[in-house]
Amino acid sequence: MSSPNNTTSKIDRSRTSASLIDWGVYAAAVNRWERRLGRPTPRPTQPGQHGRPVLAPAFVEHLMGLPSGWVTSLPLPRTAQLRALGNGVVPQQAAYAISLLLDDLAALTINDVRQVVDAA
Repeated sequence: MSSPNNTTSKIDRSRTSASLIDWGVYAAAVNRWERRLGRPTPRPTQPGQHGRPVLAPAFVEHLMGLPSGWVTSLPLPRTAQLRALGNGVVPQQAAYAISLLLDDLAALTINDVRQVVDAA
């Protein structure tokens, strides 16, 4: 399989039964995200303690764009994994926010330099 940054990589769907899920109107987005990450989307639910489906931490981890096992490989109960993921930051959003802040800082710095030059 190709690296996660290779958007043209083929997804090996034989490793997951999630490929059998009908994602409905979200199918195109799910397929794009799979290509972007270079791995198949995990099943969104898993059997809970009483047999009912519950949210799967691996699915949340995947949606956040984190490496597979970033949280789910830790020896934590499912609820603690979901709490950690819920309190986490999506790396792509953090990078975008930092880029906006750096742009603002650059603009402020340029304005400060201009004011000093104009005052001289």
